[in-house]
Amino acid sequence: MGGPVEEELAALRLADHHCHGVTRHDLDRDGFEALLGEGRRWPGSGISPFDTPLGVAVRRHCAPLLDLPRHAPADVYLERRAELGAAEVNRRFLAASHTGELCVDTGYAPPGATVPAELAELAGGRAFEVVRLESVAEAVAARGVEPDEYEGAVRAAAEEAVGRPGVVAVKSVAAYRTGFDLDPRRPTPAMVAAAARHWLTAGGRRLADPVLQRHLLWTAVDLGLPLQLHAGLGDSDVRLHRTDPTLLTDWLHLTAGTIPVLLLHCWPHHRQAAYLAAVFEQVHLDVGLTLHHVGPGRARTILAEALEITPFRKLLYSSDACGPAEFYALGALAFRRGLGGLLQDLVDADELSLPDALRIARWAGAENARRVYRFPAVS
Repeated sequence: MGGPVEEELAALRLADHHCHGVTRHDLDRDGFEALLGEGRRWPGSGISPFDTPLGVAVRRHCAPLLDLPRHAPADVYLERRAELGAAEVNRRFLAASHTGELCVDTGYAPPGATVPAELAELAGGRAFEVVRLESVAEAVAARGVEPDEYEGAVRAAAEEAVGRPGVVAVKSVAAYRTGFDLDPRRPTPAMVAAAARHWLTAGGRRLADPVLQRHLLWTAVDLGLPLQLHAGLGDSDVRLHRTDPTLLTDWLHLTAGTIPVLLLHCWPHHRQAAYLAAVFEQVHLDVGLTLHHVGPGRARTILAEALEITPFRKLLYSSDACGPAEFYALGALAFRRGLGGLLQDLVDADELSLPDALRIARWAGAENARRVYRFPAVS
């Protein structure tokens, strides 16, 4: 039986401020392993994603939700998953996450993934949309645009996208495309047109031009909505040393007083993200995605490091669940156990009062996200 802080978090409906759709399709072993983890698979190597902290956590904590014993072997787990079918598996894991609000990044999802409304139904909560700015720009290029008209066309398309019902934020994956070591200044129209000409001439597909990436960051400022920025951990497309969010320091100075900036995932740069949250009013962070990779047993350590200097009103929860619905249940479990255990131990050591600990738990679990994103009131 946990202490009162752990009980508070167990009962709290979380606000998952960054997540993706889950697959509607049944998955065989190859299909499941392809979605389990950030790394590429190495066929014939004998190395399985089940033989990682994440794979162990799936067998330990997700198996009982499928009516299996803890630590069920991978083949048994996947057989039971197939027997239940994707719809029932998704329902069980989303329900187990006990999530009230979901901010869904619709710019990336595996084939056949659920849309936000389906996630809301599965979770018994509400889902909102996060618009990925690179996807907006790439759609403009795909439709055809002259370089001199690119800046205005992207601005118009972004405004249209964020004007859709249920949109609460925008996101950039600059960390994947260029890294954060960018000139922080707003690019001039002539610079944008020249960069657009080069990109469009090359085919205008995956946007990875530093000037156009800067343009998107400043477009986010102009749109006025919270901006999510992937930082740190990702797949092999990222160059990890270039995803350190402190590389954004000069840009954060220039954009002070404008929009909230939400740093996502952050590991192993979560201490750098904490520094930014401590010195810039607009910066917030989470350690989502990281928590289900390290598993509930290590989540507390990551959260403790992230909270060393982070203001308590700056930590948010996210799962970054994508593909297998297991990530929703694992992310929520790791967050509740990690933060609950950390705060409860501080209370037991008389380093923190119980009322303060309960307030921090509610803030991080849901209220901070509700304050930043200003979710519409329930009618």
